[in-house]
Order: sequence, then structure tokens, then C-alpha cells
Amino acid sequence: MSLFITCPVDSVERATAFYTALGWPLNAAMSDHNVSCFAIAPDQYVMLGSRAMYASVGATEGLIGGPDTPSKVTVSFDLASREAVDELTERAGKGGGRIGDTDDYPFMYQRQFDDPDGYHYSPFWMKPDDSTA
Repeated sequence: MSLFITCPVDSVERATAFYTALGWPLNAAMSDHNVSCFAIAPDQYVMLGSRAMYASVGATEGLIGGPDTPSKVTVSFDLASREAVDELTERAGKGGGRIGDTDDYPFMYQRQFDDPDGYHYSPFWMKPDDSTA
């Protein structure tokens, strides 16, 4: 099964620059001036569409928020290491994103960031189980 997360954005050009700065590959075959498609993992994509394009699909005009609207979802995903979480989050900040909290639990390390359109991401690393039980 493939997963596509579609997000309306103010500027496809700005969103493309931000997600490129994250290091995620652009799928050019699924992108044009109205939408950019980035592969975030095998068969998992984030689609960044202009607000006009997004509203034209499925009569969603009333569902479109903006950068000042709190996110209705958090996109969480695991990475291979604590350093990978830090590196991605730092790239998000350098690319124009807002860096949020850092949580260092006994079982998990996670950071938070929002993209320029207010979409909330929470990359995390699950710590190895140290229990001897």
C-alpha cells in the first residue's frame, strides 16, 4: 500500500524549497506548477499542492487552514538514530521551519518542527531496550 499525505500550501515554490532542504527527494513525475510530491520513505509521499488545486479536489474549501491555524495532525516517523532526528530537525530550521520541543524519554527521543505552512512533524528515534528482564 502506498501512502500520500496531501497538504495545501500558500506557495508551491516555497514549499518545494523547504522540503528540498530537508533532503527528501522530489518525485518530478508527480509534480508540476500546482503540486510537488516528495518521497519520505518507500511508497510514502507528501504532496504539497496550491490552495486552489487542493480546494478543487473533493470540495475541501472549508477544510483549508493556514500557517496560523493549529495543525490537526502530527506526522510522526522513526529514524535510525538520535543524530538523524537532530540533523533533520536542524535542516528544517535552516530551511525556514519553526523548531519546537525536544522530548527525551527513557524509551524514545523526539523533536518537533513545523513547515512554513504550519504542518507539524515529529521525527523520533526509539532507544534500544536496555532491560535485562
